[in-house]
Amino acid sequence: MPSDTTASIGHAAYAPTVRKIGMDDIKQALTEGFADFLAIPTFAVFVALIYPVVGLILGRFLSGSNALPLLFPLVAGFALIGPFGAVGLYEFSRLREQGKHVSLLNTFDILRSDRIAAILLLGAMLGGLFVVWMVVAETVYMLTLGGIMGPAGAPISPGAFLDAVLYTSPGHTMIVVGTGLGFLFALAVLALGVVSFPLLVDTDKFIGTTAAEQASVAVRTSVRAALLNPIPMAMWGIIVAGLLILGSLPLLVGLAVVMPLLAHSTWHLYRKLVV
Repeated sequence: MPSDTTASIGHAAYAPTVRKIGMDDIKQALTEGFADFLAIPTFAVFVALIYPVVGLILGRFLSGSNALPLLFPLVAGFALIGPFGAVGLYEFSRLREQGKHVSLLNTFDILRSDRIAAILLLGAMLGGLFVVWMVVAETVYMLTLGGIMGPAGAPISPGAFLDAVLYTSPGHTMIVVGTGLGFLFALAVLALGVVSFPLLVDTDKFIGTTAAEQASVAVRTSVRAALLNPIPMAMWGIIVAGLLILGSLPLLVGLAVVMPLLAHSTWHLYRKLVV
């Protein structure tokens, strides 16, 4: 198997070795992630409930305002902040892998980790990408459908907005351009986050003494893993997108199951990618 040579940042950090994986590893990661989910499903669902709850609250707020066109980008944006929100569940899988007792309180031990500053730093980065995505989504809307909607581009009603999206040329343009740009954002987050957050949770690997070093090594390792495994990572991205769509359909409630499943599976995928 190919391996990467060790790299240094300053005097304290190094880049972990990245493995080349195959489709069987993807399947095994999903199987192991499902086993983690089944171990304490009520706990995992409890942790993940923040996604549908927050989504429904924001969705209700947006549906009654001029921000209705941003409702779908908001839901899609869950994929951008998901790696940060799943940190507690990565810790669950790590502890269970080591044969340790796991409870709700155990998974919050990560808050006392010497990696927490780096985790928050990367979380802020994803939060920034989420904000940029929302701005881009609003811009695409205003440049396409905004001109044929109500005053200041606000839809007259949800029905009028849906008709414009589905049955007008500007609506079709918005779908194509918005989906394409959303794909680029999702691709960036996949490359940056598929390994970086699990690596920061994995305290057995020394990757630097400062938050900047730790975050830098984590992101660089994640990008290297994606570049070394383009086809498996593309398939992983398709699986993640498909499951998020399925989880979002029943009023976002399905995310309470999909998010922990993907989080646990991501941890096991990380274990196959990084030595």
